[in-house]
Amino acid sequence: MTDKKILIATHNAGKLKEFAALLAPLGFSAISAGELGLPEPDETAETFAGNARLKALAAAQAANVLALADDSGLCVAALQGGPGVYSARYAAGDYPAAFARIIGAASAAGEWRARFVAAICLAWPDGKTSTYIGQADGRIAAAAGSGGFGYDPIFVPDGHTVTYAELGAEEKNKISHRARAFAQVVAALR
Repeated sequence: MTDKKILIATHNAGKLKEFAALLAPLGFSAISAGELGLPEPDETAETFAGNARLKALAAAQAANVLALADDSGLCVAALQGGPGVYSARYAAGDYPAAFARIIGAASAAGEWRARFVAAICLAWPDGKTSTYIGQADGRIAAAAGSGGFGYDPIFVPDGHTVTYAELGAEEKNKISHRARAFAQVVAALR
């Protein structure tokens, strides 16, 4: 299979690694917007799909190549669906503090349900875009595990007894919200 490149519109090393692993079997190698020194556009949309489109289109047009971007986040029932599209800002770089706030809210409300949502957008330099949505339902739990990134240590997906951070990358990449959205991307790339 011919090696093809795809630009991943992210500066997040964890996301780049995850997408690189998902794309490799399709014959794509991944390069990040961070590696190319591309700026990150402001995420001003009110939906995951809108933010993914903003990022993918900016990267595709800046580098004149096919680009892929995602926007994802944790939606917690006890926070009325928050932090949602504001997940990264909610943590503000201090995930342990964000974990404590989320666990405190879930405990106070007696409501532990949560879901991860991912929107993945493919964008071409001519402005064409296609967006795909994936979701993984589960529950909030005490922080556990050292794998993954972001909110992975406090999310236990339905059908499992351990957090995303404890599952390991291979298992997480089979069942995650991002993997579910990516399964739809596979058909488009083929």
